Amino acid sequence: MLELIEKTVLTAMGAVSMTQKKAEEMLEELKQRCNLSEEEGKDLLQRLQGIARENQSKLQEMAQQEVHKACQRMGVVTTEEFEKLRKKVTQLEKKLRAQSR
Repeated sequence: MLELIEKTVLTAMGAVSMTQKKAEEMLEELKQRCNLSEEEGKDLLQRLQGIARENQSKLQEMAQQEVHKACQRMGVVTTEEFEKLRKKVTQLEKKLRAQSR
């Protein structure tokens, strides 16, 4: 029963972000409707918050990966690549100055 409630709540909240107050309000409503004890309600809230945090981290990681892929497709260089090029240009400038003397 708790698993079904948990899945329902996760679906309802999008499993990504929920304010503490809103989570507590939903939990109170579920406790009344499903006759959950205070302990069961707190346990459910903690599990849902943990899952929401995990999902938020996963979503952030996925977004970063997608941005990285988009930059690659567009030919945008990474900071590392840019720094390598900067060092190479500096070296070449030094060589040119040395040869022109």
